[in-house]
Amino acid sequence: MVSSNHYQTQKISFIGKENKNMVYDILDKVYRALDEKGYDPVIQIVGYILSGDPTYITAHNNARSLIGRLERDEMLEEILYSYLRNAR
Repeated sequence: MVSSNHYQTQKISFIGKENKNMVYDILDKVYRALDEKGYDPVIQIVGYILSGDPTYITAHNNARSLIGRLERDEMLEEILYSYLRNAR
């Protein structure tokens, strides 16, 4: 028997508005550090988000430590929001 909740859309929110700037700032710093070291930042960050393996992120400029402060779902949420805002 299927519960009535199966047909309802659940509302979810990972990050509050106050954390959006922090997520953006950290991702920007990580992107720059990866680029400075000659990596493709997009590929490396995607690898990290999908796997959770911190070795996808360079230790250069403390990027690995910085990205470890964020939850991967928070990063994904901010990336998607940013993409959709800019795609309009």
